[in-house]
Amino acid sequence: MGRQVCGADPHGRGDEVKFTATPLPGAFVIDVDALTDERGFFARTVCAEEFAHHGLNAHFVQQSVSWNLRAGTLRGMHYQAAPHEEDKLVRVTRGAVFDVILDLRRDSPAFGRWFGVELSTDNRRQLYIPRGVAHGFQTLVAETEILYEMTEPFQPASARGLRWDDPDLAIGWPQCAERIISEKDKGLPLFAQCFDK
Repeated sequence: MGRQVCGADPHGRGDEVKFTATPLPGAFVIDVDALTDERGFFARTVCAEEFAHHGLNAHFVQQSVSWNLRAGTLRGMHYQAAPHEEDKLVRVTRGAVFDVILDLRRDSPAFGRWFGVELSTDNRRQLYIPRGVAHGFQTLVAETEILYEMTEPFQPASARGLRWDDPDLAIGWPQCAERIISEKDKGLPLFAQCFDK
């Protein structure tokens, strides 16, 4: 009997994980193909075989949740420095965010460039963030929760960040009535202070 791969359905239904490459190499927007019926839906979110086919690491060793009370909450731009760099898979389990990644890999053709995408409970979209890429988000609605899956345990000594409003990066954050940012994130360095173009 042949082996059934992830996403292969003998009845011809969906339940696939769909990968769309972003302008940042190794970063993918991931959409699920939900199987729906009168009860609701079922959808696969991760398949190690399909991730490996796209060169992605699906060996997640730690999960974290970020819950945000108010719309306009901005966190970022965060990353872990070597030797504790991590790959991350991010999805929204409640609410909606504008999710942003920033390429910090000097050997990347997208070095210093950013990409943003809306993640929400409605679109069930995920974002795969490779190591060497910073991450941040702004909540679009109140009471938003984000699930992180990481390939490396968090190491406080390796935690780094860059300013969300760096004029050289010109990240296109959505307009909002009030933006809520921690004092720590407000004090993060500019890109030019950490990286030479």
